Amino acid sequence: MSNTEKKIEDTQGKYLHAVKGGRELTDAEWQNCRIVLTTARLMIVTDSKITMPLEKIDVLDERVDVNRNAASESYYTALDIDGDVILVTTADYQGFRTNFFRAILDGAVIYVKHPAVVGGVIQGSEWQRGRLTVTDDTVRMVLEDGQKFIIERDDIGEMETDQREVAEEERSVIEVEHTDEEGTSLQTYLSGRQYHISVLKQLLEEGAERNRADLDLTATEQRVVMALYSGVSPFAISEFVGIDVERVEEIYDQLIELDVIEVVRERKEVSLTPQGRTVAGEAMGEQ
Repeated sequence: MSNTEKKIEDTQGKYLHAVKGGRELTDAEWQNCRIVLTTARLMIVTDSKITMPLEKIDVLDERVDVNRNAASESYYTALDIDGDVILVTTADYQGFRTNFFRAILDGAVIYVKHPAVVGGVIQGSEWQRGRLTVTDDTVRMVLEDGQKFIIERDDIGEMETDQREVAEEERSVIEVEHTDEEGTSLQTYLSGRQYHISVLKQLLEEGAERNRADLDLTATEQRVVMALYSGVSPFAISEFVGIDVERVEEIYDQLIELDVIEVVRERKEVSLTPQGRTVAGEAMGEQ
């Protein structure tokens, strides 16, 4: 190990070689192993050793259940290395994934536009470079103008990927919705090297997936959600939407039950949850 390479995790786990040379191994079995993750590589150690440089690993976002053995594990990470696919799991599955994302993304420099959108209103922010740090709960960024901000991994609403011109090149751009410390809905745009962006997309997608909404709201309930999303005070919703206060209270109770909003303090002052912001974004897109 070089002086610049640092060990991030050294744990016991299992691996299964699911695809080799492009061919699915239908007789593959899980094998106990030692898993060593550093800032430069991932090593699977048994009687022999498999070493995978991080820059050659693609993390697949779907399961690769080549047989019943593979499918028997509820959680695993599927790694693609030049056409070979290796499944890896540890006792602390989520902790390993976070460490894997950290190994690739910590210290990475990407392009950031923040905030690109505030409360549904497009801002005039310019692209600038930012440096990433990943923790168990957050993605932290420091921008070249000195600005610092945090994206809470459990506070992600809508997330989309687009192609835009960034730094005079056509690049993939992640558009991620989250909130600031005051609870205001923001969108931040992230771009850079395709390798970093594909891994960052998976990291953020895990948070967004937990907050995806599949709710059948009435037109009035959608108007209330969109008003909150746009920054209207919870106490001004009655006048803004054009319904009486009692009806607003009923709608708040229903949205709280559906986990679309949450009570900030009594008298029903509310703010949108990530799921609620997703509902609002989808509804506004349909207008």
